[in-house]
Amino acid sequence: MATMRLLTASGLFLAFCALALLVVAIGTDYWYETDARRHRERCKKYASKRTDPGYIYISNQNLPLRMLPRGGGGGGDSPVSGGQPALLRAKREFLSPASAVESRCSRRYNSTATGLWRKCHREGFDQENEDLIFKGLLQRCTPVKYYYSSSNIPRNLPVNITKTIRQDEWHALHLQRMTAGFIGMAVSIILFGWIIGVLGCCQHNELMQYVAGLLFLMGGTCCIISLCTCVAGINFELSRYPRYLYGLPEDISHGYGWSMFSAWAGLGLTLLAGFLCTLAPSLHSPQTTTVHKPRQENGMV
Repeated sequence: MATMRLLTASGLFLAFCALALLVVAIGTDYWYETDARRHRERCKKYASKRTDPGYIYISNQNLPLRMLPRGGGGGGDSPVSGGQPALLRAKREFLSPASAVESRCSRRYNSTATGLWRKCHREGFDQENEDLIFKGLLQRCTPVKYYYSSSNIPRNLPVNITKTIRQDEWHALHLQRMTAGFIGMAVSIILFGWIIGVLGCCQHNELMQYVAGLLFLMGGTCCIISLCTCVAGINFELSRYPRYLYGLPEDISHGYGWSMFSAWAGLGLTLLAGFLCTLAPSLHSPQTTTVHKPRQENGMV
């Protein structure tokens, strides 16, 4: 009996801690973070390079020398029609380091922290943005949209690319909705199970304690779906087409923040709480009372 109460109390305590961690994760904006300081410094160095005649700018001393292929087919110097596609591909790939840096620096990347509800500029990472925020010209945080808006689609693009972007917007929107919806369901189910578990402990009702454990496991399942959908949504955003609009340069560091790890910790505690609460009633052995029947003597009871 004491072991059952100890397991149930431990399970309820872990469920309460898991509930607190999930609420903290939902209310904070550090699920996914980017750090663009190194990229900004590189672009500033490129912008301040010398442009006087006779000066050659080399961004990397270890770049290999590459030569454009000649025309395919025979060994002649003049290109033939069969080698034109390979020659065009080689020309597209043969870009100088300066052109690549210039194309990446043409788009402004900021150090941001993204949560379920807001996307914010990280404080102290960019002095220019801090000055604009201080003057009121730039908002620190912008809300995450859970509805479709055509304003997110870039203009002046070909029809096929615009159609692809529109489909990807709908897909990313569905992933965002699933992330927020399932983690909200997880918190609600865990809270309901915790209330039932506390009532079961007060009334010494083993069935209510068992049901609380099942609800914890169900809430953990919803939390797993939410977190996996969140990871899939982030990976989908980074791999969207066209890459020059949605991808990140290699010198921008990005990763998951402490809010994501708080949600994963809450998931682990929820599953452990469900295991303890479902195990506790099985350890209680019901006490059976033996009833002694009176002996029959001479046919009389």
